[in-house]
Amino acid sequence: MILLTRLSGTAFVLNADLIERLDSTPDTVVTLVDGTKYVVAESMNEIADLVRTYRGEIIALGTQLGRAPTEQPARPTHLTPVADHPGIPEVRD
Repeated sequence: MILLTRLSGTAFVLNADLIERLDSTPDTVVTLVDGTKYVVAESMNEIADLVRTYRGEIIALGTQLGRAPTEQPARPTHLTPVADHPGIPEVRD
């Protein structure tokens, strides 16, 4: 979720995953995937930065959930070994 400001000055929180498009006409217009449009005070670059920061925080938090800070990520156990390919050196753990 990102915090945006309507031209009237009221703030609202928007689900950044629903943004389809940003336009500058010269006011910034946020168009959602369902066609809803919001005219906001922030510039397109500011909104793009907010979305990048939001998504980066989600990824960072996701990597920390379910394990201690010093614990290494679990290796996938559902993968099946593949036969060696001629010409590619064998990799050992």
